[in-house]
This record gives sequence, C-alpha cells and structure tokens, in this order.
Amino acid sequence: MARFYPLFSGSSGNSTYMGTATEGILIDCGMSAKQLNLALEEAEIAPHTIRAVFITHEHIDHIRGLRVFAKKYGCPVYASPGTLKQLLQMGQLDGVTDYRPIGEAGVALQTMRITSFPTSHDAAESVGYRIEFADGRAACVATDTGMITPAILQGLRDADLVLLESNHDPRMLRYGPYPAPLKARIASELGHLSNTDCAAAAVHLMENGTARFVLGHLSRENNTPETAREVTLAALTADGGAEGMDFLLQVAAPRGDGKLMVF
Repeated sequence: MARFYPLFSGSSGNSTYMGTATEGILIDCGMSAKQLNLALEEAEIAPHTIRAVFITHEHIDHIRGLRVFAKKYGCPVYASPGTLKQLLQMGQLDGVTDYRPIGEAGVALQTMRITSFPTSHDAAESVGYRIEFADGRAACVATDTGMITPAILQGLRDADLVLLESNHDPRMLRYGPYPAPLKARIASELGHLSNTDCAAAAVHLMENGTARFVLGHLSRENNTPETAREVTLAALTADGGAEGMDFLLQVAAPRGDGKLMVF
C-alpha cells in the first residue's frame, strides 16, 4: 500500500515523504538534515530507506537541508535541468556525487515511478511530481505555483491523493503586513496559489476521480488552516461532494504530526 506523509509544509520549510513498506522518497528538503531526521524517526520511517530526493525548485524553503541529507545517506538527487543548474551555482550539490535531471520518462524505483510536470513559479524551472505505485495508486505534489495550468491538471489527472498548494487568503494578503512588491509577487501567475484557486482545482480533480486532498504550503501571515480548509470544503460540498464519502480533506501542519496516511 502507498504511504504519504507531509514532514514539513509552509513558509518555513517543505518536505514530503512518499513511499511503500520497503522504500520511499523525499520531495524537497526544506529543513535542516537534523530536523528531517527527527521528523522521519517520529513517523517511524528509517532515513536509510529513502532511495532518492526530488527537488521542485531552488528556493531555500525547499532545499535548506538538501546537501547535508543527500551526502549523508548517499541519495541521488533529481530535479529539472534548470533547477539542477541553479543548485550547482548555489553550492547546494557540493559533495553530492549523484545528481541527475529527471527526464520525460521519469525515474523508476522498485515499487514506484516518479514523473514531473511544470509549475508556474518565479524559479528557474519549477516542477511538481507524480508518484505512481505498483498497485496502481498515484499521488501528486503541486505547490509553489501562481496558477493551475493545463500541464498541472494533466500531471494531477486521476491521482488518488493530491497535496495541493493553498497558500493565501486574497483579502488577508491584500491588507496584510507585506510590502506592495511582495504582495504583487505572491498574487501573480508566477507566485503562489490562493485558497480560492486551490478550491477550484480541487473541484475539478474531485469530478475526475481524486478523493484525498491535503492542503499545503500555507502562509503563516496571510492564511490560517481553518480558512484554507473552509474554502476548499465549501467548494467541494457545493459541487455535490460529501466529506467522508466522496472525499477526504486535511491541512498539512507546518511540522507533521507523526502519522502516515496509508491508501
């Protein structure tokens, strides 16, 4: 059975575990290697079972612990060619001997195949990831995108579980403490997904078979877990979905609660 666990999610750092009973991967290493180790141990995941690290893009809240973690455990690092180029220039792959671009065919492990799809963010070549398991299940991570594009919807198609960005409440962002240029960046098509846009995407996905939603990458200053959940729940319900029957909905905590989601 497939296993999913958001280790960290939010403005401070991001890392998600996907795996099976025998092996797993990390999507992003946005906290220190020490914190990643602790979070994995609390979730009863042995770090040495991590077969690879997949990076969505080069922003620090997604790569903070990458170099140390990958070097310590000998994990290969995969990313888009543009992201790998940036990571090399930043010194984030110093001492990491195995790093590779993820090609169109993706990466095949014993129990999983991982493919990528482009996202819309102000980074070199940001991507989301789709993980397909041997039993036919599929899970996706789509965060750090200013809008939902056809390529993203194609990448998320028919997934059983989706970690979807629900970064900010537009009103909280508009009247919040950020300077105007930062507000404009976040709200742009190369920024971060709002609760409203997240909810619209969730409705589309539910109509096409997705039943498990995890809202992630919430802003500390411009959102609350309650607000994010309420907006998506209302949209799914208005579309005729019943929580607990047609869909499951949860919000990823900034730091995980130590419980795996098995599906």
